[in-house]
Amino acid sequence: MLESRCAGGFVNDVAKFIMGEVRLPHPDKSGLAMIRGKGLVMTKGSEGGDKPCPYFVGLRRFHGKGYNKGMRDLIADALKGHGADYVEIHFEESQATNISYRGERLEEISRARNSGGNIRALVRGSWGFVSFNRPDGLRDKVTLAVEEARLAGREPFKLFPTEPVVDTVVSQLQKDATAIPLATKKELLDSYNNIMLSAPKIQSTRINYRDGRKQRTFANSEGSYIEQIKPDLNLRLTAIAREDNEVQQAGLSLGSIGEFSVMEGLHDRAKELARRAAALLSAPQVKGGEYTVILDPVLAGVFVHEAFGHLSEADFVYQNESLRQIMVLGKSFGGKHLNIVDDPTIPDLRGSYKYDDEGTPTMKTYLIREGVLEGRLHSRETAAKMGERATGNARAVNYLFPPIVRMSNTFIEPGGVSFEEMLGDIEEGVYVKDWYGGTTSLEMFTFSAGEAYMIRKGRIAELLRPVVLTGNVFTTLQNIDAIGNDLDMNQGGGCGKGGQSPLPVSNGSPHIRIRHCVIGGR
Repeated sequence: MLESRCAGGFVNDVAKFIMGEVRLPHPDKSGLAMIRGKGLVMTKGSEGGDKPCPYFVGLRRFHGKGYNKGMRDLIADALKGHGADYVEIHFEESQATNISYRGERLEEISRARNSGGNIRALVRGSWGFVSFNRPDGLRDKVTLAVEEARLAGREPFKLFPTEPVVDTVVSQLQKDATAIPLATKKELLDSYNNIMLSAPKIQSTRINYRDGRKQRTFANSEGSYIEQIKPDLNLRLTAIAREDNEVQQAGLSLGSIGEFSVMEGLHDRAKELARRAAALLSAPQVKGGEYTVILDPVLAGVFVHEAFGHLSEADFVYQNESLRQIMVLGKSFGGKHLNIVDDPTIPDLRGSYKYDDEGTPTMKTYLIREGVLEGRLHSRETAAKMGERATGNARAVNYLFPPIVRMSNTFIEPGGVSFEEMLGDIEEGVYVKDWYGGTTSLEMFTFSAGEAYMIRKGRIAELLRPVVLTGNVFTTLQNIDAIGNDLDMNQGGGCGKGGQSPLPVSNGSPHIRIRHCVIGGR
């Protein structure tokens, strides 16, 4: 069933089937048209046109042609005479398309719109937070947030100072995914699904596709007014093979800043996924123990994001006494060849943006430079409390949440060693690629690699069953003895923290070589 709505009221959606005949019910008084079936491919406003939430009509679009005067006047009026130390207002309108398959079954195909906003108020060190679906009575909502902040008494602090900003930020896309017909997206995904399902030993598949576009307005009591458009796209393909009681899988994740072209032409890669999943059924399992291991850019990027990046988020550090004792600026964590960066200013990556959700301009932040802990990621609050600089890393997944410290594009900078040189020094080791999942607990980590091969006498040898890597992140960083010259950024998936998921991020690395890495096996 498709229920496509905005937060302030149902968007009047009618869906058209492409498989079989269907009688479309008349929308009820709420404007909701609900259609059952397996072939939904298109949504359209039942009153003609694709309609936004009615509460935001006249407020929403700016398209880079200048500021929305109606919205700006509304916010300016609401920010007058609030009596707080600081107030910020967010508005957001989003649209999203979701398509998912489980084997031959099309589980979901939908297109929805959503609108809403929030207010944060700071009074004597305490925050008040109010989210809403409709902007009417905005001054009353500001008053409510201020009163909420006054009820919670905490030690006063002042936010890290930033200059007021007035700006409009838009994205320029060659092939905007949100402009592609739903039927075209489904047809392409059908072809990938059919390729995988038709391959030998493939029992089932999983496909999850999502694209979207957010238009966000931010204003605060310091004089900032920022309008930003942020598109996004994410795709995951998984082939699942079975033989007797043995089950194995292979997957592919990719994404973009809304460019549809990244998910086109994947037919050969879908075929390769199916072949690899089937091959894993007969692959041997590695003997558990310590090995010299080479991580590909995907798994190395996940490692630096999950195992180290979250430890560099200042709200986590500030709240954890034991972690503050470990994450001391100036402390050595690796060799001089090791540089770890978070940089939202890089063009055309999913984790890129010009201003964070506190209106702070973004910057490149070295977390580790030449092996030494140099920085961490901050909001204006954590920067003020820790006596450091705000880095532009306060982000919220949507208007229902306040911004918290999050990563953007996190990666290990390239070194000067080729992949062949890394291999050449290894008598016996393991080459690991991609990932299935993992867990972290402070400095301890466990990751499952999606693909693995033995290394023998400087050459890649037989395919292995998926392996598990485990260890202490600080010891592992010290054991990185070679960093490749082939940086690549992974844009699949998303990041979760504090109930806010999935937040678009990117992570990456060149190939890296780690000595004395513990691998689980038989």
